[in-house]
Amino acid sequence: MMAALRPDEELGLRATEMEEEDGMGRGEEQSLQLNLGDLDLTSDEFILDEVDIHIQANLEDSLVQEALKTGVDLRQYSKQVELELQHIEHASIRDYIKESKNITSLHNQITACDAILERMEQMLSSFQCDLSSISCEIQTLQEQSVAMNLRLKNRQAVRSQLSQLVDELVVPAAMISTILEAPVTEQDFLEQLHELNNKMNYVKEQAFRETMACTDVHHVLDRLKVKAVTKIREFVLQKIYSFRKPMTNYQIPQNALLKYRFFYQFLLGNERSVAQELREQYVETMSKIYLSYFKSYTSRLMKIQYEEVAEKDDLMGVEDTAKKGFFSKPSLKNRNTIFTLGNRGSVILGAELEGPIIVPHAAQKSDVRYPFESLFRSQHYALLDNSCREYLFLCDFFLVTGPSAQELFNAVMGKTLAMFLKHMDAYVCDCYDSIAVFLCIHIVLRFRAITAKRNVPAIDKYWDTLLEILWPRFEYILELNIQSIQNTDPQKLGFLDTRPHYITRRYAEFSSAIVSINQTFPNERTHTLLGQLQVEVENFVLRVAAEFSSRKEQLIFLINNYDMMLSVLMERAVEESKEVEGFQQLLSARSQEFIEEILSPPFGGMIAFVKESESLIEKGQLDRLRGEEARVTQLVRGFSTTWKASVESLSQDVMRSFSNFKNGTSIIQGALTQLIQYYHRFHKVLAQPPLRALPARAELINIHHLMVELKKHKPNF
Repeated sequence: MMAALRPDEELGLRATEMEEEDGMGRGEEQSLQLNLGDLDLTSDEFILDEVDIHIQANLEDSLVQEALKTGVDLRQYSKQVELELQHIEHASIRDYIKESKNITSLHNQITACDAILERMEQMLSSFQCDLSSISCEIQTLQEQSVAMNLRLKNRQAVRSQLSQLVDELVVPAAMISTILEAPVTEQDFLEQLHELNNKMNYVKEQAFRETMACTDVHHVLDRLKVKAVTKIREFVLQKIYSFRKPMTNYQIPQNALLKYRFFYQFLLGNERSVAQELREQYVETMSKIYLSYFKSYTSRLMKIQYEEVAEKDDLMGVEDTAKKGFFSKPSLKNRNTIFTLGNRGSVILGAELEGPIIVPHAAQKSDVRYPFESLFRSQHYALLDNSCREYLFLCDFFLVTGPSAQELFNAVMGKTLAMFLKHMDAYVCDCYDSIAVFLCIHIVLRFRAITAKRNVPAIDKYWDTLLEILWPRFEYILELNIQSIQNTDPQKLGFLDTRPHYITRRYAEFSSAIVSINQTFPNERTHTLLGQLQVEVENFVLRVAAEFSSRKEQLIFLINNYDMMLSVLMERAVEESKEVEGFQQLLSARSQEFIEEILSPPFGGMIAFVKESESLIEKGQLDRLRGEEARVTQLVRGFSTTWKASVESLSQDVMRSFSNFKNGTSIIQGALTQLIQYYHRFHKVLAQPPLRALPARAELINIHHLMVELKKHKPNF
């Protein structure tokens, strides 16, 4: 190998090589120039084209263009340029030799840097290899983590199921001791019974899945179930038998049973035969208790009813003398009225409707008597209250709803309800007190609304059956009264006067009672029957009025009866009722006719003259009034002299004729008003041309003066 050269020697050698290369370059250039001169320009167009392109490119050079402009010889200029290049090259070599030490140092530094970079490259390559291996390890760890997480989830799922299975299958010692030894009334027993029920249900569920562990605890749970069922059966039967003790308030043991309603649920789910036994025992016991209680209560209630009740002859159209003492002053302190409502309507009001029931022995001790509707209200309110409580107890304790609850309720209360219907059917068949029957109907309607509000449908069918008994009876009694009025012969009623008749008073009291009761629950059939009754009463009044000889007495009788019936109806019924409206029209028509009737005797001549004259004036026959001078004079003077006495007599006669002073006052006011109107019309007739010049006109009384004087005769009541 060649020894390493020093820097200065290396620089000299490189300079010598550069000179040799330069000389070789010039020699080659001269050789190329000779060769180009020897070429045949015409033989090769391609070479000439390239030369032209080269020459053209050199001509475009800025230095060549400047030399051409100055006229310098290009060959001389080329040599000059070559010399300059040689000088620059030599200067560069000298500079290079001068800076050789620095270049050597730079070379050493570059070499050292290359070594360092080489080591760094090796380190980075090693680090890259390490990173590659770490990435593989991380991926491996991630896969292992996913697998471990899946195994953990599977183990946790299995653990939870196994834990629940073990917890549900294990029978603790506390449960065993409590079920076997603790009384059923303790809270611990109830809690452990719930737990036992849950375990038994769970074991049944797992047995269907063929879980082998169930066989280990099955016999233990069965023994605990038998013990629990035995204790529960004894406890419930004891409570049911306690109902049978005399004077026992069965609601107390019922409420006690409700606290342990889970007992029956446990039996129903695990020992249906025992549950059925307890249910049958309860139904049998309570059915007898309710039947005995209500049968005794009903019989004792009927003993405190009014002794005198309506019979088949106690009808509206029956003569007052047909039954001695019936409509006379009662001999008893309290007596059940037939056609008058009185205070009987309070039985359907809220305070009394849901008030305390009647205690028979207390009423007998106080010698208090009641009408039938009060006994009916007390009897059926007790039935309603007990039925609602019993139905809710059956649904709650025996876990029944809908048709099943209704069937169980019928088993408990069926005999009692049948006894009630039999009693009502027997009583109603002989009842002729229509107000009592109608009040019972409305008591049933209100009680049915109460049971609907309490959401107890158990006795809805009973209410409907009861109404089917009461409605036909009420309609039958009403039809009997209608027929009795229709068949009444006024000639058999004895002495008649113009005062209100007792039959019309009966009708007024009865109709007002029915209308006032019927307002809450209107019934179209009732309205129809009352309408028929009203027609018969109106016909009856007309038949009786026809027995009077004079029209005046007939009108007085009609007005007195219409006014009495209207007054009684307006006390209880609303003014918009058909009955009130009908009698108002009749009273108004008959009152107007009576006014004309009482004005006719003292003032009939004037009234007749006014009507005749107005008819002639309307027809345009005024000339026929010219022959009436004497008649007019007589009428004017007669009115002036007699009107005061006639008005006074009229007023006294009216007040004597009508029992209702208010009605008499109204008729007097109507008569005086009518008189003023007739006299005013008399003035107008006399103002006509044929009568205008009569001297008698000067004797006419001023209308305003007459009104002032008539006001003095107005009665004040």
